[in-house]
Amino acid sequence: MNLNGNIRKLYAFSFLKMTLFPMAVITLFWKDQIGLSLTEILLLQGLFSLATMAMEYPSGYLSDRLGYRFSLNLASILGIAGWALYTLAGTFGEVLLAEILLGISFAFISGSDSALLFETLHQSGREEDYARYDGRMTGFAQIGEASGAIFAGVMYATAPLLPFFVQIGVWLLALIISRSLVEVPAEPTSSPQSHLAEAWSVGRHALVENTHLRYTILLTTLLGLASFFPVWLIQPTMQQSGVPLVWFGPIWAVANLTVAMFSMLSHRAFFHLGERGMTILLLLLTVAGYAGLGLATAWWGFVFYFLLTAMRGLQGPRMRQHLQAASKRSNRASILSLKSLVFRLMFVCSGPLVGWSADALGLHRTFVLLGILFFLLLPGLTFFFLRTLPQKRH
Repeated sequence: MNLNGNIRKLYAFSFLKMTLFPMAVITLFWKDQIGLSLTEILLLQGLFSLATMAMEYPSGYLSDRLGYRFSLNLASILGIAGWALYTLAGTFGEVLLAEILLGISFAFISGSDSALLFETLHQSGREEDYARYDGRMTGFAQIGEASGAIFAGVMYATAPLLPFFVQIGVWLLALIISRSLVEVPAEPTSSPQSHLAEAWSVGRHALVENTHLRYTILLTTLLGLASFFPVWLIQPTMQQSGVPLVWFGPIWAVANLTVAMFSMLSHRAFFHLGERGMTILLLLLTVAGYAGLGLATAWWGFVFYFLLTAMRGLQGPRMRQHLQAASKRSNRASILSLKSLVFRLMFVCSGPLVGWSADALGLHRTFVLLGILFFLLLPGLTFFFLRTLPQKRH
Protein backbone atom coordinates (compact mmCIF):
# COMPACT_ATOMS: atom_id res chain seq x y z
CA MET A 1 0.00 0.00 0.00
CA ASN A 2 1.75 3.13 -1.28
CA LEU A 3 0.46 6.19 0.61
CA ASN A 4 3.31 8.54 -0.29
CA GLY A 5 1.25 10.58 -2.74
CA ASN A 6 -1.73 11.14 -0.43
CA ILE A 7 -0.29 14.16 1.37
CA ARG A 8 0.37 16.34 -1.66
CA LYS A 9 -2.97 15.25 -3.18
CA LEU A 10 -4.76 16.26 0.02
CA TYR A 11 -3.01 19.64 -0.18
CA ALA A 12 -4.35 20.06 -3.72
CA PHE A 13 -7.83 18.90 -2.70
CA SER A 14 -7.87 21.39 0.18
CA PHE A 15 -6.89 24.20 -2.17
CA LEU A 16 -9.66 23.29 -4.60
CA LYS A 17 -12.42 22.73 -2.04
CA MET A 18 -12.04 26.32 -0.79
CA THR A 19 -11.43 27.98 -4.16
CA LEU A 20 -15.02 29.16 -4.20
CA PHE A 21 -15.25 31.76 -6.96
CA PRO A 22 -18.99 32.48 -6.47
CA MET A 23 -18.76 33.13 -2.72
CA ALA A 24 -17.42 36.68 -2.92
CA VAL A 25 -20.36 37.69 -5.16
CA ILE A 26 -23.03 35.19 -4.09
CA THR A 27 -25.17 37.78 -2.27
CA LEU A 28 -25.21 39.99 -5.37
CA PHE A 29 -26.18 36.96 -7.48
CA TRP A 30 -29.04 36.05 -5.15
CA LYS A 31 -30.37 39.61 -5.13
CA ASP A 32 -29.82 40.73 -8.71
CA GLN A 33 -30.10 37.50 -10.73
CA ILE A 34 -32.53 35.38 -8.69
CA GLY A 35 -34.44 38.27 -7.09
CA LEU A 36 -34.21 37.13 -3.48
CA SER A 37 -34.93 39.55 -0.65
CA LEU A 38 -32.59 39.86 2.34
CA THR A 39 -35.12 37.96 4.43
CA GLU A 40 -35.06 35.09 1.92
CA ILE A 41 -31.25 35.16 1.87
CA LEU A 42 -31.05 34.87 5.67
CA LEU A 43 -33.67 32.10 5.60
CA LEU A 44 -31.63 30.34 2.93
CA GLN A 45 -28.50 30.43 5.06
CA GLY A 46 -30.41 29.13 8.07
CA LEU A 47 -31.76 26.18 6.07
CA PHE A 48 -28.29 25.54 4.62
CA SER A 49 -26.81 25.38 8.13
CA LEU A 50 -29.54 23.02 9.31
CA ALA A 51 -29.08 20.69 6.32
CA THR A 52 -25.30 20.61 6.81
CA MET A 53 -25.70 20.13 10.56
CA ALA A 54 -28.07 17.20 10.06
CA MET A 55 -25.52 15.41 7.87
CA GLU A 56 -22.35 16.23 9.85
CA TYR A 57 -22.22 13.25 12.19
CA PRO A 58 -23.85 10.67 9.84
CA SER A 59 -21.36 11.58 7.10
CA GLY A 60 -18.42 11.09 9.46
CA TYR A 61 -19.77 7.72 10.61
CA LEU A 62 -20.27 6.59 7.00
CA SER A 63 -16.77 7.76 6.16
CA ASP A 64 -15.31 5.56 8.91
CA ARG A 65 -17.28 2.57 7.58
CA LEU A 66 -17.14 3.07 3.79
CA GLY A 67 -13.78 4.80 3.50
CA TYR A 68 -12.37 8.32 3.45
CA ARG A 69 -11.72 8.16 -0.28
CA PHE A 70 -15.35 7.15 -0.89
CA SER A 71 -16.58 10.15 1.10
CA LEU A 72 -14.33 12.60 -0.74
CA ASN A 73 -15.42 11.17 -4.10
CA LEU A 74 -19.07 11.53 -3.12
CA ALA A 75 -18.45 15.06 -1.85
CA SER A 76 -16.90 16.03 -5.19
CA ILE A 77 -19.83 14.61 -7.15
CA LEU A 78 -22.32 16.45 -4.94
CA GLY A 79 -20.26 19.63 -5.38
CA ILE A 80 -20.43 19.30 -9.16
CA ALA A 81 -24.21 18.72 -8.97
CA GLY A 82 -24.78 21.66 -6.62
CA TRP A 83 -22.88 24.21 -8.69
CA ALA A 84 -24.37 22.87 -11.94
CA LEU A 85 -27.86 23.38 -10.50
CA TYR A 86 -26.91 26.98 -9.70
CA THR A 87 -26.39 27.64 -13.42
CA LEU A 88 -30.03 26.63 -14.02
CA ALA A 89 -31.62 28.07 -10.87
CA GLY A 90 -34.19 30.82 -11.11
CA THR A 91 -36.28 30.45 -7.96
CA PHE A 92 -35.78 30.27 -4.19
CA GLY A 93 -36.59 26.54 -4.19
CA GLU A 94 -33.99 25.76 -6.86
CA VAL A 95 -31.32 27.77 -5.05
CA LEU A 96 -32.23 26.00 -1.79
CA LEU A 97 -31.82 22.58 -3.45
CA ALA A 98 -28.40 23.64 -4.78
CA GLU A 99 -27.39 24.86 -1.31
CA ILE A 100 -28.52 21.60 0.32
CA LEU A 101 -26.42 19.58 -2.14
CA LEU A 102 -23.40 21.77 -1.39
CA GLY A 103 -24.03 21.54 2.35
CA ILE A 104 -24.08 17.73 2.21
CA SER A 105 -20.93 17.85 0.06
CA PHE A 106 -19.03 19.79 2.70
CA ALA A 107 -20.40 17.56 5.44
CA PHE A 108 -18.81 14.55 3.73
CA ILE A 109 -15.49 16.39 3.44
CA SER A 110 -15.61 17.45 7.10
CA GLY A 111 -13.38 15.04 8.99
CA SER A 112 -12.66 12.74 6.05
CA ASP A 113 -9.72 14.69 4.61
CA SER A 114 -8.16 15.30 8.05
CA ALA A 115 -8.69 11.67 9.07
CA LEU A 116 -7.06 10.39 5.88
CA LEU A 117 -4.11 12.71 6.48
CA PHE A 118 -3.63 11.38 10.01
CA GLU A 119 -3.97 7.73 8.95
CA THR A 120 -1.50 8.31 6.12
CA LEU A 121 1.05 9.71 8.60
CA HIS A 122 0.24 6.97 11.12
CA GLN A 123 1.04 4.23 8.62
CA SER A 124 4.56 5.67 8.22
CA GLY A 125 5.05 6.39 11.95
CA ARG A 126 4.82 10.17 11.57
CA GLU A 127 1.58 10.90 13.44
CA GLU A 128 3.40 13.22 15.88
CA ASP A 129 3.99 15.54 12.90
CA TYR A 130 0.26 15.75 12.17
CA ALA A 131 -0.16 19.38 13.30
CA ARG A 132 2.57 20.51 10.88
CA TYR A 133 0.95 18.78 7.89
CA ASP A 134 -2.55 19.79 8.96
CA GLY A 135 -1.37 23.40 9.16
CA ARG A 136 -0.08 23.19 5.62
CA MET A 137 -3.35 21.64 4.44
CA THR A 138 -5.31 24.45 6.10
CA GLY A 139 -2.90 26.95 4.57
CA PHE A 140 -3.54 25.67 1.07
CA ALA A 141 -7.30 25.85 1.72
CA GLN A 142 -7.09 29.50 2.81
CA ILE A 143 -4.86 30.39 -0.14
CA GLY A 144 -7.51 28.82 -2.36
CA GLU A 145 -10.23 30.91 -0.73
CA ALA A 146 -8.15 34.07 -1.13
CA SER A 147 -7.57 33.27 -4.81
CA GLY A 148 -11.27 32.82 -5.41
CA ALA A 149 -12.06 36.14 -3.73
CA ILE A 150 -9.55 38.05 -5.86
CA PHE A 151 -10.90 36.89 -9.24
CA ALA A 152 -14.62 36.55 -8.44
CA GLY A 153 -15.54 40.19 -9.06
CA VAL A 154 -13.94 40.31 -12.49
CA MET A 155 -15.66 37.07 -13.50
CA TYR A 156 -19.06 38.26 -12.27
CA ALA A 157 -18.69 41.57 -14.10
CA THR A 158 -17.87 39.67 -17.30
CA ALA A 159 -20.84 37.30 -16.99
CA PRO A 160 -22.86 36.61 -13.81
CA LEU A 161 -22.84 32.84 -14.38
CA LEU A 162 -19.12 32.62 -15.21
CA PRO A 163 -17.98 32.03 -11.58
CA PHE A 164 -20.42 29.10 -11.35
CA PHE A 165 -19.26 27.45 -14.56
CA VAL A 166 -15.63 27.81 -13.46
CA GLN A 167 -16.62 26.31 -10.09
CA ILE A 168 -17.94 23.19 -11.81
CA GLY A 169 -14.50 22.79 -13.40
CA VAL A 170 -12.87 23.21 -9.97
CA TRP A 171 -14.93 20.34 -8.56
CA LEU A 172 -14.21 18.16 -11.59
CA LEU A 173 -10.51 18.58 -10.77
CA ALA A 174 -11.26 17.79 -7.12
CA LEU A 175 -12.99 14.57 -8.19
CA ILE A 176 -9.97 13.54 -10.30
CA ILE A 177 -7.71 14.09 -7.29
CA SER A 178 -9.99 12.33 -4.80
CA ARG A 179 -10.24 9.27 -7.07
CA SER A 180 -6.45 9.02 -7.13
CA LEU A 181 -6.13 8.92 -3.32
CA VAL A 182 -5.08 5.66 -1.68
CA GLU A 183 -7.48 4.40 0.98
CA VAL A 184 -6.33 3.28 4.43
CA PRO A 185 -8.26 0.04 5.14
CA ALA A 186 -10.75 0.12 7.98
CA GLU A 187 -10.04 -1.90 11.09
CA PRO A 188 -12.01 -5.17 11.26
CA THR A 189 -14.77 -4.99 13.81
CA SER A 190 -16.78 -7.67 15.50
CA SER A 191 -19.13 -5.27 17.26
CA PRO A 192 -22.60 -6.80 17.65
CA GLN A 193 -24.18 -3.34 17.88
CA SER A 194 -26.39 -1.88 15.21
CA HIS A 195 -25.00 1.07 13.29
CA LEU A 196 -27.29 3.45 15.20
CA ALA A 197 -26.16 2.05 18.55
CA GLU A 198 -22.52 2.20 17.50
CA ALA A 199 -22.85 5.81 16.32
CA TRP A 200 -24.48 6.69 19.65
CA SER A 201 -21.67 4.92 21.48
CA VAL A 202 -19.03 6.99 19.69
CA GLY A 203 -20.87 10.20 20.54
CA ARG A 204 -21.20 9.20 24.20
CA HIS A 205 -17.51 8.34 24.33
CA ALA A 206 -16.47 11.72 22.88
CA LEU A 207 -18.85 13.96 24.83
CA VAL A 208 -19.32 12.09 28.12
CA GLU A 209 -16.80 9.36 28.86
CA ASN A 210 -13.54 10.86 27.58
CA THR A 211 -13.10 14.11 29.49
CA HIS A 212 -10.17 15.37 27.43
CA LEU A 213 -12.07 14.81 24.18
CA ARG A 214 -15.07 16.60 25.66
CA TYR A 215 -13.12 19.68 26.71
CA THR A 216 -11.14 19.71 23.46
CA ILE A 217 -14.38 19.73 21.46
CA LEU A 218 -15.88 22.46 23.66
CA LEU A 219 -12.75 24.64 23.58
CA THR A 220 -12.39 24.20 19.83
CA THR A 221 -16.05 25.10 19.36
CA LEU A 222 -15.78 28.26 21.46
CA LEU A 223 -12.60 29.39 19.69
CA GLY A 224 -14.25 28.57 16.36
CA LEU A 225 -17.25 30.74 17.20
CA ALA A 226 -14.92 33.55 18.29
CA SER A 227 -13.32 33.55 14.84
CA PHE A 228 -16.59 32.94 12.93
CA PHE A 229 -18.87 35.71 14.24
CA PRO A 230 -16.63 38.44 12.78
CA VAL A 231 -16.84 36.80 9.34
CA TRP A 232 -20.45 38.05 9.18
CA LEU A 233 -19.88 41.30 11.07
CA ILE A 234 -16.63 42.65 9.68
CA GLN A 235 -17.99 43.81 6.31
CA PRO A 236 -20.77 46.00 7.76
CA THR A 237 -18.26 47.22 10.35
CA MET A 238 -15.86 48.32 7.61
CA GLN A 239 -18.71 49.91 5.66
CA GLN A 240 -19.87 51.81 8.75
CA SER A 241 -16.30 52.97 9.48
CA GLY A 242 -15.82 54.34 5.98
CA VAL A 243 -13.40 51.78 4.55
CA PRO A 244 -13.43 52.21 0.73
CA LEU A 245 -15.47 49.52 -1.04
CA VAL A 246 -12.59 48.67 -3.37
CA TRP A 247 -10.59 47.52 -0.33
CA PHE A 248 -13.12 44.87 0.69
CA GLY A 249 -11.87 42.16 -1.68
CA PRO A 250 -8.16 42.60 -0.84
CA ILE A 251 -8.92 42.75 2.91
CA TRP A 252 -10.89 39.49 2.62
CA ALA A 253 -7.98 37.92 0.76
CA VAL A 254 -5.45 39.15 3.35
CA ALA A 255 -7.63 37.72 6.14
CA ASN A 256 -7.56 34.29 4.49
CA LEU A 257 -3.83 34.50 3.88
CA THR A 258 -3.37 35.37 7.56
CA VAL A 259 -5.19 32.16 8.50
CA ALA A 260 -2.99 30.28 6.03
CA MET A 261 0.26 31.70 7.38
CA PHE A 262 -0.54 31.08 11.03
CA SER A 263 -1.84 27.59 10.28
CA MET A 264 1.53 26.77 8.79
CA LEU A 265 3.27 28.30 11.84
CA SER A 266 1.05 26.54 14.37
CA HIS A 267 3.41 23.63 15.05
CA ARG A 268 6.35 26.03 15.50
CA ALA A 269 4.37 28.14 17.98
CA PHE A 270 3.57 25.00 19.96
CA PHE A 271 7.23 23.98 19.92
CA HIS A 272 8.29 27.29 21.47
CA LEU A 273 5.32 27.92 23.78
CA GLY A 274 4.18 24.46 24.83
CA GLU A 275 0.57 23.46 25.44
CA ARG A 276 -0.09 25.94 28.25
CA GLY A 277 1.55 28.90 26.50
CA MET A 278 -0.25 28.09 23.25
CA THR A 279 -3.71 28.04 24.81
CA ILE A 280 -3.04 31.25 26.76
CA LEU A 281 -1.93 32.92 23.51
CA LEU A 282 -5.20 31.85 21.84
CA LEU A 283 -7.16 33.38 24.71
CA LEU A 284 -5.21 36.66 24.58
CA LEU A 285 -5.59 36.99 20.79
CA THR A 286 -9.35 36.44 21.11
CA VAL A 287 -9.90 39.03 23.84
CA ALA A 288 -7.55 41.58 22.23
CA GLY A 289 -9.22 41.15 18.84
CA TYR A 290 -12.71 41.77 20.19
CA ALA A 291 -11.56 44.63 22.43
CA GLY A 292 -9.96 46.34 19.43
CA LEU A 293 -12.98 45.84 17.17
CA GLY A 294 -15.29 47.11 19.89
CA LEU A 295 -13.33 50.12 21.08
CA ALA A 296 -11.57 51.36 17.92
CA THR A 297 -14.03 53.51 15.97
CA ALA A 298 -11.54 54.84 13.39
CA TRP A 299 -11.66 53.44 9.86
CA TRP A 300 -8.53 51.34 10.48
CA GLY A 301 -10.14 49.48 13.39
CA PHE A 302 -10.74 46.47 11.12
CA VAL A 303 -7.05 45.52 11.53
CA PHE A 304 -7.95 43.93 14.90
CA TYR A 305 -9.90 41.36 12.89
CA PHE A 306 -6.54 39.95 11.81
CA LEU A 307 -5.82 38.99 15.45
CA LEU A 308 -8.84 36.70 15.28
CA THR A 309 -7.83 35.23 11.91
CA ALA A 310 -4.36 34.60 13.37
CA MET A 311 -6.00 32.81 16.33
CA ARG A 312 -8.08 30.74 13.92
CA GLY A 313 -4.96 29.67 12.05
CA LEU A 314 -3.03 28.78 15.20
CA GLN A 315 -5.75 26.81 16.97
CA GLY A 316 -7.03 24.63 14.11
CA PRO A 317 -4.08 22.27 13.51
CA ARG A 318 -3.21 21.96 17.20
CA MET A 319 -6.74 21.17 18.35
CA ARG A 320 -7.25 18.68 15.55
CA GLN A 321 -4.00 17.02 16.67
CA HIS A 322 -5.65 16.36 20.05
CA LEU A 323 -8.82 15.03 18.45
CA GLN A 324 -6.83 12.76 16.14
CA ALA A 325 -4.62 11.42 18.94
CA ALA A 326 -7.66 10.55 21.05
CA SER A 327 -9.37 8.74 18.14
CA LYS A 328 -8.80 5.49 16.30
CA ARG A 329 -9.39 4.32 12.73
CA SER A 330 -12.91 3.10 13.49
CA ASN A 331 -14.15 6.44 14.86
CA ARG A 332 -11.73 9.11 13.60
CA ALA A 333 -13.94 10.83 11.02
CA SER A 334 -16.97 10.39 13.29
CA ILE A 335 -15.33 12.36 16.11
CA LEU A 336 -14.08 15.09 13.77
CA SER A 337 -17.57 15.39 12.29
CA LEU A 338 -19.09 15.40 15.78
CA LYS A 339 -16.89 18.40 16.59
CA SER A 340 -18.23 20.16 13.47
CA LEU A 341 -21.79 19.24 14.49
CA VAL A 342 -21.34 20.79 17.94
CA PHE A 343 -19.90 23.94 16.33
CA ARG A 344 -22.78 24.27 13.85
CA LEU A 345 -25.37 23.62 16.54
CA MET A 346 -23.86 26.32 18.74
CA PHE A 347 -23.73 28.75 15.81
CA VAL A 348 -27.36 28.09 14.83
CA CYS A 349 -28.36 28.78 18.46
CA SER A 350 -26.15 31.84 19.04
CA GLY A 351 -25.90 33.42 15.57
CA PRO A 352 -29.39 35.00 15.56
CA LEU A 353 -28.74 36.48 19.02
CA VAL A 354 -25.49 38.04 17.83
CA GLY A 355 -27.30 39.41 14.76
CA TRP A 356 -30.06 40.85 16.95
CA SER A 357 -27.46 42.48 19.18
CA ALA A 358 -25.72 44.04 16.17
CA ASP A 359 -29.05 45.47 14.92
CA ALA A 360 -30.30 46.64 18.33
CA LEU A 361 -27.12 47.73 20.11
CA GLY A 362 -24.71 48.43 17.25
CA LEU A 363 -21.69 46.59 15.93
CA HIS A 364 -19.07 48.05 18.30
CA ARG A 365 -21.12 47.33 21.43
CA THR A 366 -21.73 43.80 20.16
CA PHE A 367 -17.99 43.23 19.76
CA VAL A 368 -17.42 44.48 23.32
CA LEU A 369 -20.12 42.18 24.71
CA LEU A 370 -18.72 39.21 22.80
CA GLY A 371 -15.24 40.00 24.06
CA ILE A 372 -16.51 40.05 27.66
CA LEU A 373 -18.38 36.77 27.10
CA PHE A 374 -15.33 35.00 25.68
CA PHE A 375 -13.16 36.45 28.46
CA LEU A 376 -15.50 34.85 31.01
CA LEU A 377 -15.89 31.47 29.27
CA LEU A 378 -12.48 30.72 27.75
CA PRO A 379 -10.32 30.64 30.93
CA GLY A 380 -12.49 27.95 32.54
CA LEU A 381 -12.50 25.76 29.44
CA THR A 382 -8.76 26.32 29.02
CA PHE A 383 -8.19 25.20 32.62
CA PHE A 384 -10.14 21.94 32.18
CA PHE A 385 -8.55 21.32 28.77
CA LEU A 386 -5.05 21.57 30.25
CA ARG A 387 -6.00 19.65 33.39
CA THR A 388 -7.26 16.65 31.38
CA LEU A 389 -4.25 16.44 29.06
CA PRO A 390 -2.94 12.87 28.74
CA GLN A 391 0.22 12.43 30.81
CA LYS A 392 2.41 11.78 27.79
CA ARG A 393 1.69 15.27 26.40
CA HIS A 394 3.75 18.25 27.47
